Amino acid sequence: MPAESATAIPRPPARTASAPVLTGAQAVVRSLELLGVTDVFGLPGGAILPVYDPLMDSSELRHILVRHEQGAGHAAEGYAAASNKVGVAIATSGPGATNLVTAIADAYMDSVPIVCITGQVFSTLMGTDAFQEADIVGITMPITKHSFLVKRAEEIPGAIAAAFEIAGTGRPGPVLVDITKDAQQAEVPFVWPPKLDLPGYRPVTKAHGKQIQAAAQMLAEAKKPVLYVGGGAIRARASAELLTLAETTGAPVVTTLMARGAFPDSHTQHLGMPGMHGTVPAVLALQEADLIVSLGARFDDRVTGNAALFAPNAKVVHVDIDPAEIGKIRTADVPIVGDLKDVLVDLEAAFRSQIASEGPDTEAWWSYLDGLRTEFPLGYAQPADGLMSPQYVISRIGELTGPEGIFAAGVGQHQMWAAQFIKYERPNAWLNSGGAGTMGYSVPAAMGAKVAEPSRHVWAIDGDGCFQMTNQELATCTINNIPIKVAIINNSSLGMVRQWQSLFYDGRYSHTDLNTGHGTVRIPDFVKLAEAYGCLAIRVENEEDVDAAIMLALATNDRPVVIDFVVSAEAMVWPMVPQGVSNSYVQYARDHSPSFDEEA
Repeated sequence: MPAESATAIPRPPARTASAPVLTGAQAVVRSLELLGVTDVFGLPGGAILPVYDPLMDSSELRHILVRHEQGAGHAAEGYAAASNKVGVAIATSGPGATNLVTAIADAYMDSVPIVCITGQVFSTLMGTDAFQEADIVGITMPITKHSFLVKRAEEIPGAIAAAFEIAGTGRPGPVLVDITKDAQQAEVPFVWPPKLDLPGYRPVTKAHGKQIQAAAQMLAEAKKPVLYVGGGAIRARASAELLTLAETTGAPVVTTLMARGAFPDSHTQHLGMPGMHGTVPAVLALQEADLIVSLGARFDDRVTGNAALFAPNAKVVHVDIDPAEIGKIRTADVPIVGDLKDVLVDLEAAFRSQIASEGPDTEAWWSYLDGLRTEFPLGYAQPADGLMSPQYVISRIGELTGPEGIFAAGVGQHQMWAAQFIKYERPNAWLNSGGAGTMGYSVPAAMGAKVAEPSRHVWAIDGDGCFQMTNQELATCTINNIPIKVAIINNSSLGMVRQWQSLFYDGRYSHTDLNTGHGTVRIPDFVKLAEAYGCLAIRVENEEDVDAAIMLALATNDRPVVIDFVVSAEAMVWPMVPQGVSNSYVQYARDHSPSFDEEA
């Protein structure tokens, strides 16, 4: 993101009167207000308690009391991912802070801008194993863009302002601000705006012109180009510029799991999602390309398969805001460091100047790719056990909700089906945990997204395993009037692990049966559980009842809705490229389950 983006620090005029004297805790609240923050997610405790007192008096900050700090972190992520703003989570010291770690790691992997503010024990007690002491700065150092330890009250405004600057500029990501209790209690003059001192933090936003020209020339000469689009396109708010470049060049487009919605699914140049569970045209387009233009993607192993065998004949143009990503996995013939939104504008202009009246000759390439689309359409088989197809349920949720909805998925089979069978036409409509693969992400992330975008329908598409990790945030939703919709794709098992056991472990289902949906015993009964949280709860076991349940959920806006969709455990995610093999080895199942050769 460019430094001038909406997440950068607002610059109110300096105070002309003498600076007011505030406690450090009051400075925390006032700094958030001046930064334009309107919503925060948190849970109080002893070491952060001084902040919660002035927070009660703020008319500008809405604090949402979560039931678990992990929920606060994921809610801040969902808020940020849906709105392009910086999300905020607050927790106390020790276990309060460590409960944020999973969400912080998740945000780091997926480049989500959040600021986590934690309380710390008195500075005089640090290092003594004091009650609820934990070195959260040390713990989070590998999974944050930066971690601040603040021991003096006068440093608080500067630390918080710097945290927002770092989180929201360059490659977005999480920043931690850990504040000792004595710093929160001390009184000091409050000076705003603070002078930012960020030595060494200089995100590169403007790409080198010669690299742009080289990339444009390669695009003009390529016979088999592919635009490989990653989540960076969404973080950079570059969807419009991407559309322009794609249409100017005529190149096929693939969007990764993190980039769903960055380019419209309905567009004729879109081949779908690449990777382990990608469409056959998308997977083979990358594998057989002579030029890959990587736009905000990082050549993740789930996309490349065996990286040594990935796209052996392709030259690579790699565009990323983070220079550390370029060349990390695949050597770039043309490396371009810069803000993707600006790079796309420059690259499109350079491409037009490279070509005369006609563009590159890609007719044979498109003929081949269109043949793959015809031969291998995305589809699914009806389960043989007579239970509902999860793909059908998810596709109906997408169709009845429409492209203006927001869909936050957990992790597992339902995540892949939601990425495959819901059509995404706009950015920020698809939220998921891509890099970390965090079970429990969906419900709190949907909650945060609904706070950020209250006028949109927000679905948490969850599995029965994921749902049991963070469903307590339904209480938060009910009490705070956050009417999300939750679709539990209940196959009574840890579905993705079970799929791997089916394919690679001779059907030995070691500890993957959850006993949540099939038969007479349901532990827990999700309908009763949801009702206990004050939700409208529905169970659906027949396909003829699916639409009515979804429509009722969409019409209900006075409380959360939970639908327990009881689906087949036999359904699998196809296509599938087994881990560690070449993407030339594509398996696709439509009417039957293929056999897999692990040695292929």
